[in-house]
Amino acid sequence: MILVTGATGQFGTKAIDHLLEKGINPSGISALVRDAAKAKGLQEKGIASRLGDYSNHHSLMDALRGVDKLLLVSSNDRQAVENRTAHHINVIKAAKEAQVNHIVYTSFVRKPDFEHSAIAAFQQSHVESEAFLKNSGIAYTILQNGMYQEMIPIFSGQQVAETGTIFFPAGDGKASYVLREELAEAAAHVLTTDGHLNQVYQLTNTASVSFTDIAREFASVLRKDVSYQSPSVSEFESTLKSVGVPDQYIGIFSMWAVALSQATMDVEDPTLANFLGRKPTTVQQFIRRTYAQN
Repeated sequence: MILVTGATGQFGTKAIDHLLEKGINPSGISALVRDAAKAKGLQEKGIASRLGDYSNHHSLMDALRGVDKLLLVSSNDRQAVENRTAHHINVIKAAKEAQVNHIVYTSFVRKPDFEHSAIAAFQQSHVESEAFLKNSGIAYTILQNGMYQEMIPIFSGQQVAETGTIFFPAGDGKASYVLREELAEAAAHVLTTDGHLNQVYQLTNTASVSFTDIAREFASVLRKDVSYQSPSVSEFESTLKSVGVPDQYIGIFSMWAVALSQATMDVEDPTLANFLGRKPTTVQQFIRRTYAQN
């Protein structure tokens, strides 16, 4: 039995779809959900849902009984970072008690000097979660996923097609963006093939790009000039504040922009391509598919 957590989220849903495509019988897959009402789509595919919450140990124990392999999709808790770490530890403890044999954990890509990054606290939550998993005695596979390509439209601004401007303080920093669905496909590959026990994989694209590159591709696809402006963080924040963006989101955008300027996610690795059996979708292909004009 394979159990997928976060099964109604975008990653978990796609992972289940790829498990089915790889020939896993629906009866061999279970989905951990917090809200049964959101599991209708899974039920239509023949996937049984199990109620559980990362913060409720008893519910996790019930959900994990009889599970052989667990895809632990990292928590998206937006409160203090330590809540995310505590969620992961709760799941791992429950998996240990339920005698789960193998945990595949979705972590995040990092470099050796991540402590100096603007996202160091976020990274540390994964470091602590990985360490707890490694020391749990359960066989593990850690997937250090790259940044989603789906973040590019958010960072570029929803009106980039109209304004012809990307206003984001990422400097010349590059990142190796990956398509979320292909990361989910890679997770399904690990769950359905041998040779992955106690391995750590960095799943990134094979080429990194900057926002200068991204602006150039936008210009090509939109058939208009698109400029990239990298303001100071203070100018960026004051501009967002002036148009009514909530402070919470301003802080998040700034944090990731600075991390990009520090090349924190500039990691190129062939592992994802090897798992997929093809080259991952490039940023150029993603932008063309998302913005191509008829």
